[in-house]
Amino acid sequence: MKNGTTNILIVGVGGQGVLLASEILTEVSKSNGFDAKKSEVHGMSQRGGVVSSHVRFGKKVFSPLIPKGEADVVLAFELAEGLRWAHQCKTNGVTIVNNQKIIPTIVSTGEFSYPDSPADKIKKKNPGARIIDAFELAKELGNSRLVNTIMLGVLSQYLDLEEESWITVIQRMAPKGTEELNKKAFFEGKKLKN
Repeated sequence: MKNGTTNILIVGVGGQGVLLASEILTEVSKSNGFDAKKSEVHGMSQRGGVVSSHVRFGKKVFSPLIPKGEADVVLAFELAEGLRWAHQCKTNGVTIVNNQKIIPTIVSTGEFSYPDSPADKIKKKNPGARIIDAFELAKELGNSRLVNTIMLGVLSQYLDLEEESWITVIQRMAPKGTEELNKKAFFEGKKLKN
């Protein structure tokens, strides 16, 4: 994206593959000769809670944490999380959001409410935001757990990282038996247009 450090914030809820996506991105960055660092928050991830991961890469990266409002890309696997983190995207950055609502337990109890029209609110904050139907595409491919790989394919459109390194890392890190399906999902995301 630029000559300095590239900052990617990946957010979602537990079970969506945020952590695997950040591992893949970090490894792809390293295989392209960059210094790469990541930091994760996933306390309640196994119960559908919030998951976020900061990934930073460049010639030399000193901290894994993205400074406030300095994300080059906010990659959100869930709508409300995309809205919650939209402010982290820098002015000329990119927000990419999976058009999927996952209603957390805290909403079911009535303690909090799910935001109305989160996609519209994201686009109001970040007019160039891309809303991707990754969950629907994953179901069409036969596995709803492919959202993360589809979203990485979309992300790859914005990063100057070799395609072959993406494929090598995805095939190495994908769950056993899903390597080819994840490769296909990556390419489906890579060819999605605005």
